[in-house]
Amino acid sequence: MLESLLAVGGLVLLRDSVEWEGRSLLKALIKKSALCGEQVHILGCEVSEEEFREGFDSSINSQLVYHDLFRDPLNWSKTGEALPGGPLGVLRAMCRKTRPGSVTIALDSLSWLLLHLPCTALCQVLHALSHQDSRPGETPPSLLPLIHLPLPGDSSPAEHVRVLGLLHEELHGPGPMGTLSTLAQTEVTLSGTAGQASAHILYRRPQQRPTHETHWFSILPDFSLDLQGLSPVKSQPRPDPLTPPMDPATHLTFNLHLSKKEKEAKDNLTLPFQFSSEKQQALLCRGLGQATSHIFYEPDAYDDLDQEDPDDDLDI
Repeated sequence: MLESLLAVGGLVLLRDSVEWEGRSLLKALIKKSALCGEQVHILGCEVSEEEFREGFDSSINSQLVYHDLFRDPLNWSKTGEALPGGPLGVLRAMCRKTRPGSVTIALDSLSWLLLHLPCTALCQVLHALSHQDSRPGETPPSLLPLIHLPLPGDSSPAEHVRVLGLLHEELHGPGPMGTLSTLAQTEVTLSGTAGQASAHILYRRPQQRPTHETHWFSILPDFSLDLQGLSPVKSQPRPDPLTPPMDPATHLTFNLHLSKKEKEAKDNLTLPFQFSSEKQQALLCRGLGQATSHIFYEPDAYDDLDQEDPDDDLDI
């Protein structure tokens, strides 16, 4: 499961909820990337650096470049510890790297960034990160020493950039969720049943149909993954032109088609609001001695019978 998620670059959305948290899976992916020798940059927003590094051994922590936005994101304390340029400046600067190779950028969390930054600006930066759209001279010089990156003229584009974004989907409306889903190459939705976690993975590969996988797993204390089951890979069905289309009324609990006998009974049925020839003759040609109806009307004292001024009784 981890290998398949880390096999391609682009934006990987980890969608969690109140019942099923996703930070543990994010840390498992970070550990796997570090063990593969990749550069790992972490933008921490929701928890402290000490809490985030907890559970990693010293060899993993030594490979993580942590950018702390949790302690003082707006530099209110005036200690100079805040990151210059804010979250967007750091994300733009992450378009560069220190050495050739693959880069993993973990955003903890993407929900925090959505709540503090314009959605349009954030999506543009995410697109630039995941598609390697950085250009020389785009990174402000003040950010280069901060994240230990070379000068723009000396740096080369990353060979493989992967952005891991933790997203609390219950905090956002359909607009931001749909936009981020469009940008993502891989979406992981965490859920489960009876205390067992599952990850529904949607892959969007170029020039291929989207595929789905569902993994049942548990995360060990050292952030290793224990897979407990895998459902078969499913792709969106492709209609076969040689196969006749299936009747949509096949499995209904009621019948939409009538037999020949039922059609004859329906055609011979006279509806109550339809006038047949017999009813018309009965109404137009009354028989002898048949009683007729009359309406007798006696005007009241307050009835208005003046046709010239029908409103004279209103005392206007």
